[in-house]
Amino acid sequence: MFSIPGKQAVTITPAAAAQIVKLMQRDDRAGLRIGVKKGGCAGMEYTMDYVEEADPNDEIVEQDGARVMIAPMAQMFLFGTEIDYEISLLESGFKFRNPNVVDACGCGESIKFADLETLQAQQQ
Repeated sequence: MFSIPGKQAVTITPAAAAQIVKLMQRDDRAGLRIGVKKGGCAGMEYTMDYVEEADPNDEIVEQDGARVMIAPMAQMFLFGTEIDYEISLLESGFKFRNPNVVDACGCGESIKFADLETLQAQQQ
């Protein structure tokens, strides 16, 4: 598991926390698990899933009543990320401001990370 003592893996804005709490209460869930998977035109995509309970290897971040679990394989890629929830005229949804992303596709759904060695060096 990747973590730095005393520092949360991700931060959650008040808008995102309110939306996560609303989703948790509406569907009676333990929280949301976020991760990354291969896909999209830039190589990787974020994932978000409801969870009934945390996996023992999840990194758990709790803020303002919201609970986010970070899948073990995603912890290194998401460290330092701010999760926000934005509403505009055309769309609404969670936005990830991730300092580890080096490129993103035009639609914003697909991202590319620095190579593993670079990520590890930056986060130490």
